[in-house]
Amino acid sequence: MSALGLALLRFRWQGLSLEMNSLAPAAPFAARTFLPAAADLCSLPELEEHFGRLERELRDARSAAALATWLGHYDEVQAAMDEVRARRYIAMTCQTDDPEREKAYLEILTVVDPWRKARQIGILRVFCQHPCVDALPRTYEVLRRSVEMQVRLFREENIARETEEARLSQQYQKIVGAMTVPFDGREQTLAQVGRVLEEPDRERRRRAWERIAERRGQDAETLEGIFEQLLALRGEIAAGAGFPDYRGYAFARAERFDYTPADCLEFGRAIEEVVVPVCREMDARREKQLGIDRLRPWDLAVDPEGKPPLRPFQTSAELLEKTEKAVCTLDEELGDLFGQLRRSELVDLENRKGKAPGGYQSTLSEARLPFIFMNAVGTHRDLETLLHESGHAFHTLLARSQPLYAYRSAPLEFCEVASMAMELLAAPHLGNFYGEEELRRARRNHLEGILRFLPWMAVVDGFQHWLYTHPGHSRDERAVAWKDLMQRFGGREDWTGYEEVLRSLWHRQLHIFEYPFYYIEYGIAQLGALGIWRRSLTDPAGALAAYRRALALGGSKALPDLFAAAGLPFSFGRANLEALVTAVREELARSGAGAAQAE
Repeated sequence: MSALGLALLRFRWQGLSLEMNSLAPAAPFAARTFLPAAADLCSLPELEEHFGRLERELRDARSAAALATWLGHYDEVQAAMDEVRARRYIAMTCQTDDPEREKAYLEILTVVDPWRKARQIGILRVFCQHPCVDALPRTYEVLRRSVEMQVRLFREENIARETEEARLSQQYQKIVGAMTVPFDGREQTLAQVGRVLEEPDRERRRRAWERIAERRGQDAETLEGIFEQLLALRGEIAAGAGFPDYRGYAFARAERFDYTPADCLEFGRAIEEVVVPVCREMDARREKQLGIDRLRPWDLAVDPEGKPPLRPFQTSAELLEKTEKAVCTLDEELGDLFGQLRRSELVDLENRKGKAPGGYQSTLSEARLPFIFMNAVGTHRDLETLLHESGHAFHTLLARSQPLYAYRSAPLEFCEVASMAMELLAAPHLGNFYGEEELRRARRNHLEGILRFLPWMAVVDGFQHWLYTHPGHSRDERAVAWKDLMQRFGGREDWTGYEEVLRSLWHRQLHIFEYPFYYIEYGIAQLGALGIWRRSLTDPAGALAAYRRALALGGSKALPDLFAAAGLPFSFGRANLEALVTAVREELARSGAGAAQAE
C-alpha cells in the first residue's frame, strides 16, 4: 500500500469506537455522490425516494458508460445500507441481553430488510434486461453472474419466511449467549469454564465438562424446537424458489458455481480415508502419554505431557499489542494495517455474560473498515482466533480500493484462505508470547488442530447434507444420523454414560442454525491455507507476496482464479489432500510429535 493510502487509512480511522447501540459515525471511504449525507436509511419513505431515483436513472441510461455510472450510485446505496445493518448487528451481538440493541437490530430484520429485498431485486431485474448491459467491459462478468443468480432465486413470498428465519437465528444467539454455570464459587460463561479443560487435573476437567454439558442440556429442547422451525422454513423457501430440496437452493444462493454437493461428499470420503487414521493415531499416543486406558471427552484439550495450559496473555490490550508485534515481524505492510486496527478500537475481544458466542469479522461497508468480535478468555485458541479474524480484516483492507462494491468481498471459500493462512504464517513469530519450548508446543498443537478440524468439518457438512435431503425426519433419526457421522469421522474418545450429550453435540455449532451449508468453505480454504504455508517454508517472501496480491483482488475474479492468483490449485480431491497432510506430518515429525510422524 502506498504512503498516501496509509495516510488516508490513518485519517479515516480516527474517532471510531464502540458505543452502547452503534459504532460512532465514520466518514465514507469515498465521498457520496448520490445519497445525501444525512440520509435516514431506516426510513422506508426516504428509502423509497432514493430507490425511485435509482430506478429512473437506470431506465434513462443510454450507454455502457452511463450504466457503469449508475452502478456506482447503486453500490453507494447498498454499501451505506449494509453499514447500518452491520453496526446494529455488531451492537446486538456484543450484548444480546440489551433490549434496545435487540430492538434496533430487529427493526432491520423485520422492517428494512423485507422492504429492501423486493425493491432491490426489482431494480436488478431491470439491470439484467438493460439494452446496454452486454456492452459493459469483461471486468463486470463476475458481477453479472452473481446478479443473474440473485434475480433467478428471488420470490416475493419468501421474504416473510427469510425474515422469520433471521429472527429465529437471533433467538439462538440470545439463548446461547445467556448460558452460564457456577464454578469455582462464581458464575461463569461456558467459555470461561472451558479453560479448565486444558488443566492437568483430570477430575477437575471432568467436573467442568459435565457442568458445561448439563447447562447446554437445559436448553436442548428449546434449541431442537427452534431448529425444527428453521428446517420447515427452509424447506418452504426452497420449494417456493422451485427447488426439490433446500440443499440445491442453498448451493445456488451461495453461488457455488465451481463445485457440487457430490464434490463435497467426496471430499468427506477423502478426509475419512486420509485424515481420520492420522487423528486416531494421535489419540492413541495421547492415551499413552496421559497414562489412561481410554480417552474421555474431557481429555481432548489438555496437554498430553501434563504441562500447564498455554496462557499467552492476561488482558485484551496485551493480546492486541503482542499480536501487532508478531504480525510486524511477519510482514511490515500487514503489521501497519494491524496497528491501525488496534488503535481504532474496532474490536470487542472479551468474553462476558450476554455476549453472543463465537467470533467474526464484520465490515463497515461504506467506511470500508473491519470490526473484529471475539470471546477471549486467555487461551492459545484466542490468539489463533485473533490471527484468523485479522486475516479477514486484511482482506477487507487490501480489497477496499476495488471500484465495485460486490468486488470488495470474495467468495467465502477464499475469504477463509485469508484467515486460515494468517494463522499459519504468523505462527513462527509468536516468540513475544512464548518461550522457545512453549512456541514449539503451540505450533505443534496448531498443526494437530488442523488435522483434527478436517474430520469435524466433514461431520458438520455431512450432517447438513443429511438434514436437508431427509425431509420429515424425527428427532431420533436426526440424532442417529449425527451419531453415525461421529463414528465415521470421530476419534477414540469414549462417550459411555454421556450418550445424550453426544446426541445434541451439534447444538454448539452455530453455523447449523444460522448459516446452513456454510462449513465446507472452511475445509476447502484450509487446503488453500496449507498450500500457502507449505510454500512459505521454502519461499516466505513469495508466499506473502502471492497472499497479498490475491487478497487485493477481492471478489473480482472467479473462485478458481483467486486460488490461482495465490499460487494454489483449486482442488480438494484426495491427491491434493494427501500431499498437504504429508507436509503437516513431516513438520510435526520435526517437532517430535511421535505418532504424527510421516510414514
